[in-house]
Amino acid sequence: MSDDALILVDEPAAHVRRITLNRPGKRNALSNALRAQLFSALEAHDRDVDVCVTIVRGAGPCFSAGYDLSPEGARQKLPYHTAGGPGQWARHVVDGAFRIWDMAKPVIAQVHGWCLAGGSELAAACDLVYVAEDAQIGYPPVRSMSPPDNQFHAFMCGMRPAMEMMLTGEAMDGLEAVRVGFANRAFPAADLEREVLAIAERVAKIPTDVQQMNKRSVHRAMEVMGVRAAVRAGTELQALALTTESSRAMFAKFRDSVKDALNVRDGAFGDYRTKDD
Repeated sequence: MSDDALILVDEPAAHVRRITLNRPGKRNALSNALRAQLFSALEAHDRDVDVCVTIVRGAGPCFSAGYDLSPEGARQKLPYHTAGGPGQWARHVVDGAFRIWDMAKPVIAQVHGWCLAGGSELAAACDLVYVAEDAQIGYPPVRSMSPPDNQFHAFMCGMRPAMEMMLTGEAMDGLEAVRVGFANRAFPAADLEREVLAIAERVAKIPTDVQQMNKRSVHRAMEVMGVRAAVRAGTELQALALTTESSRAMFAKFRDSVKDALNVRDGAFGDYRTKDD
């Protein structure tokens, strides 16, 4: 697949742009090349007076299974600058989350199928999140590597649900995601696209100069409660976790085979790719 096809952009309704992550054969793994195109499109929409709201969704069977962990993906240039040194990747991811957070115009995540690891971080960074009832949302790297790069869980989901996510790495379905506060609403998978578009059209009815203040009012309240500082502080914990013996051993397995490493990680739990259908 050429780099030009990593995302697709269309306009399904007046003043509504839609970005589709377009690596379905790779479960929309978030390579740096894909992320570069995604952020470029989001920033272009934020500058475009004809756009009032953006929807982000995934092509094929899922929203996104996470970051691209292949050797090819690791060699790709970062899509924007983040200061180097220990913890650079986690800081880079959080910088991206706050790029979306700080945009003037609302961004909606439309989540179906797998929404794992980096995919869940991307969805969490959006202003509104709507999910299929049977979506599967989780952060399985906590089982073998580290806590998340973007540690939104405690703020968005509360202490007890966040602790369970961190200590098991298990996925929650769309209905549970709504219950704990990760998502706004869940819909039957067949209805998700129609329902999300209807919500986006309603959001687009409010002028952007008003809407950006509405968006900031919620974010500023969250920031007073410490969300920005807490999420950024988590990048140092994530960097420290990557120095552990278990994390280093898992990265060594990734160098041999990403698929085999994931099977080792999840085999004892019997879920994700190891689940018996």
